[in-house]
Amino acid sequence: MKQTKTSGRKATSLSEELVKTITEGIQEKKGSDIVVADLTKIEGTICKYFIICQGNSPTQVEAIAESVGDFARERLKEKPTHVVGLENAQWVAMDYTDVLVHIFLPDVREYYDLEHLWDDAKLTHIPNLD
Repeated sequence: MKQTKTSGRKATSLSEELVKTITEGIQEKKGSDIVVADLTKIEGTICKYFIICQGNSPTQVEAIAESVGDFARERLKEKPTHVVGLENAQWVAMDYTDVLVHIFLPDVREYYDLEHLWDDAKLTHIPNLD
């Protein structure tokens, strides 16, 4: 059963609202090169959305992760089921069940290239805030 939440003029799924909220949390700490991979039309995926972004230092990666957690908890009462990678903050993964958030250092992001893990996923590039 699809959960919906009213937002503005139209109802959106909770997953879509979570993507929007997480993106705002990333932008709050100047996370850059945000890409949202929509996996909803692909069978057998582990989630509905991947959100991928980067910070320029381990300190910024950690700050972005904290901001994402705060935004999701305060605005939607959502908490991640798992968070890994905070120890060295080169790649932090946050699991919100239907939405997986990946926060990278630039060289680690380039190496793993998650954006191209699913060739048939719809990718949305969110403009950087300057």
